[in-house]
Amino acid sequence: MKQIYLSRENIYNGNLILVNARYPYRDVAVPDMTSMDDCFPEILLKQEAAKALQSILKKISADGAIVPVSGYRSLEEQTEIFNSSLTENGEEFTRKYVALPNHSEHQTGLAIDLGLNQPEIDFIRPDFPYEGICNAFRKAAPDFGFVERYQKDKEKITGISQEPWHFRYVGYPHSKIMYEHRFSLEEYTDFLKSFRVHNKYAMDVFEIYYIPYSDISERKDVTALLPEHSAFRISGNNVDGLIVTERID
Repeated sequence: MKQIYLSRENIYNGNLILVNARYPYRDVAVPDMTSMDDCFPEILLKQEAAKALQSILKKISADGAIVPVSGYRSLEEQTEIFNSSLTENGEEFTRKYVALPNHSEHQTGLAIDLGLNQPEIDFIRPDFPYEGICNAFRKAAPDFGFVERYQKDKEKITGISQEPWHFRYVGYPHSKIMYEHRFSLEEYTDFLKSFRVHNKYAMDVFEIYYIPYSDISERKDVTALLPEHSAFRISGNNVDGLIVTERID
């Protein structure tokens, strides 16, 4: 069996961390990021997410029709955006569309706002309609690890109004499961808690399960959970535990 050791700090990093008004971003390490488009070198994502985004755009032959508007933001940048929106747009608008500092997915390096390539692009609410090339992106995204994060009729769950332009990288197969069930990340985080090492969730060549916070000591040997020749990923959920994704083929 594989020998890996986990600490409770692992709960706060990974592709599946839930960041919202209730659960702040707590990973203090600066993400390892890259630009996904040479024309927009200042817009950054984590490398894995950037590569997946490039693959989607290539798949749908976007050819510059879709452009990145906002990617990774530091705490300072998020604070400035929030305060500027309060001044320019008022509190009601800002609470709907701009997350509080340390409660924004953009600080993770896993979120991207996209827009149609137009002469004028609204930074807070870029145009990304449910038709044409934008909808082609939306339909292809789950096959590459991205989901539309803030959907219609999920506002009471996410705390954010519908944002057709905001996409979040969670990785495959999680994106596909979320898409097929129409889960928000909040709902998916709760859904996975039903699956443990002896009752895994299976999809395609993957098995997924949850390790609760209470099972993780400072040096918890979870060797017994991971077969010697399995490929696996581990992500915290930023709430109360870890999610293990094993590839079993």
